Amino acid sequence: MESNPNLDRIRIVLVEPQDGANIGSVCRAMKTMGIRRLAITGDKVYDETRVRTLAIHAYDLYEQHERFSTLREALQDSVLSVGASRRRGKNRKYFALLPEQLAKRIADTGEGIVSIVFGREADGLTDEELHLCHMGVRIPTSEAFPSLNLSQAVQIIAYTLFRELNDTLGFEPIVESRLQEVANTIGQSFDAIGFYKLDERPEVQRFFRDILARATLSEKEAKRLEKMFIKMSRLKLHKQEETTEDA
Repeated sequence: MESNPNLDRIRIVLVEPQDGANIGSVCRAMKTMGIRRLAITGDKVYDETRVRTLAIHAYDLYEQHERFSTLREALQDSVLSVGASRRRGKNRKYFALLPEQLAKRIADTGEGIVSIVFGREADGLTDEELHLCHMGVRIPTSEAFPSLNLSQAVQIIAYTLFRELNDTLGFEPIVESRLQEVANTIGQSFDAIGFYKLDERPEVQRFFRDILARATLSEKEAKRLEKMFIKMSRLKLHKQEETTEDA
């Protein structure tokens, strides 16, 4: 997979995680979404076997992770720092973004490391730790049971960023004027093979235009369709020419 500059600069920061298994799960969640920078705060020594067991083929992220004594140190080189928290209040971030909004903010932010900070499994980030972040991000959940575990939270945000920041996953649908061009090419191709009876062409073109509009074609798909219909009409003309020559 090609490198994506916006994903390459994202750093997942875990604040004093409690267990190596959770770190392993986070590594796996990150790597599946093309995010490879991992930082951990605190001085705790983790059981590497537990990390490896849950990380499986993403253990290399743990091997290459950065370690900082404090969150303040971890964020020193970040152009944007974002604290993940579902709780808001007087001393917390009132302006917490949704993951999709965070993706847009990252895309609009200049070059440099973007740190997304996740708190402890039991009680998340403290007010002081959130104050160190420029803004917050929250994952909407059911009020009846709003709690996500650490790796689930990382997975949801990582997936959203991968989907929103990865240009190869989507396309720009063609605009109405281009849609009309494709419908016109189809109309001309049918005309060339003598498909119409009476004045059917406008209705046939509208029919194809409406179908193609619902299909939300990309430019690549539009060009392929045009080539197919043009080839069809030329094959018909070629056969007619061969019949005339044989006669």
